[in-house]
Amino acid sequence: MCGRFARTSPVETFATLFHAQSTDELDPAYNIAPTQNLLVARNTPSGIRELVNLHWGLVPHWSKGPDAKYSMINARADTLAKKPAYRDPVKQRRCLIAADGFYEWKKTGSTKQPYFIRLRGGQPCAFAGLWDHWEIEGEPAIESCTIITCDANQLVAGIHDRMPVILPPRLYDSWMNPKLTYMNALSDLLKPYPDTLMEAWPVGRSVNNPKNDSADLLEPVPEAID
Repeated sequence: MCGRFARTSPVETFATLFHAQSTDELDPAYNIAPTQNLLVARNTPSGIRELVNLHWGLVPHWSKGPDAKYSMINARADTLAKKPAYRDPVKQRRCLIAADGFYEWKKTGSTKQPYFIRLRGGQPCAFAGLWDHWEIEGEPAIESCTIITCDANQLVAGIHDRMPVILPPRLYDSWMNPKLTYMNALSDLLKPYPDTLMEAWPVGRSVNNPKNDSADLLEPVPEAID
């Protein structure tokens, strides 16, 4: 799964990378957790790609509303066509989620060692995502999203068995193309990112608390030995 990540590059960097319009200004976020807002590129009805802030944890448009018992922060790439919550979004509401890396936890004896994982060299990237709009009379509307995950590549597999789908820039337009709705074609885009183009290192356990949000969370530490 992907339950925590970082977005440290300026909004302008992602606007350029995603070819999207943005009027927002956001501070770097080093420890983004579920229920927080994510910086997301999506298509408008007029065909413009815009950067917006969406709630992390998909709330399907047909649901009764947010359900804390079932937080859809991740969507498995292999079940997008099977799960009712994802059938419409995968056809009509795909998005690019701005990120600079993500955290995962490796079990070491009786403890878990957090790692920070990113593209080699620290380039910003896009997680493949889905979004939806929920609204009923008398309640504030909620626009929300989920991160699509896939099997881990060889690098991440040494830490965890799942990872977010990271799309290379050459696939952004394909993923965002509203005319591309054939599930087999979409599935071909949702593959593990090449492990040779990524890097990972152990970080301190301060990241375990989502209230902690500072650049030192990314600093390498010796791996704990239990």
